[in-house]
Amino acid sequence: MLTRRHIRVKVMQSIYALIQSKDDSLQKQEKFLKVSIENTYTLYLLWLGLFIEIQKRAADQISLSANKYISDTTNSYPDPKKFIQNKFLLQIIENKRLADEITHRKLDNWYLNEEYVKIIYKDILESEAYKTYMAQPGNDYTADKELIMVLFKTIIAPNDKIYDYFEDDKLTWVDDIPIVNTFLLKHLKKAKESHPESYFLPSLLKDDDDMKFALQLLSRTLLKDAALEKEIEGKTPNWDKDRIAEVDSILLKMAICELLHFPSIPERVTINEYLEIAKEYSTPKSSIFINGILDKLTKEYKADGKLNKMGRGLL
Repeated sequence: MLTRRHIRVKVMQSIYALIQSKDDSLQKQEKFLKVSIENTYTLYLLWLGLFIEIQKRAADQISLSANKYISDTTNSYPDPKKFIQNKFLLQIIENKRLADEITHRKLDNWYLNEEYVKIIYKDILESEAYKTYMAQPGNDYTADKELIMVLFKTIIAPNDKIYDYFEDDKLTWVDDIPIVNTFLLKHLKKAKESHPESYFLPSLLKDDDDMKFALQLLSRTLLKDAALEKEIEGKTPNWDKDRIAEVDSILLKMAICELLHFPSIPERVTINEYLEIAKEYSTPKSSIFINGILDKLTKEYKADGKLNKMGRGLL
């Protein structure tokens, strides 16, 4: 789910949090980093959990309507139960491993905050996608899956109240939402009716090396802060360090740390990754500024024999 770029962003957030809190405890920041990475998976599970609660809400409304307690426009469709019998939704709802994981993590957010489920369900009922879907008889897995993806893209994910709820719950989720949403849509698009239950519980990281990389990048950047600061100062003679944006300073230190202390990562990969992160998280001109410094340093390190890169795919 998380790529190396996402991991770099998590490390950047951890270092930024340390600076803001003025707490120089490496142990606390390592814990913050691990929790931040793990919370990304929690966000993914919460989205799936919301699908489940929306289906339950729909089933409850159908039941109430059948008992004539309420009037429901759903009854005007050829099959009022079509949505609650959506094959793709049922595949998620009947996934015991997913249910166990949600229970194990105590993710009862939507049960405790059912007003969000009601808001989303109301918007779904009023949507053209839902009306068109319900007007067609029968359930087909491909069509059922397409509806859920359309509803997620157009109604669920863009909902401001859901976004505000996530932002209030976990500050780092503001940056995680686009990552998780993109992954979720790609993952759901590839889903098949024959997939095992484990398909909906993908690995958070590619392997153990990713977490090792995250912790090493954090610790080495923090422990070598003074030396990395000098590297930057030497290449910015016309800039006081106070004039360099805080995020730019963090990204430069992380990039330099990678160049000097992560021999298996090609220098071009490092530079490109931090330029892309700078474009998204810093000032409009940050990527140009960072690129200029890293380009000078890379040439200098090569000339001095300090850029000891090794392994496959290196420049």
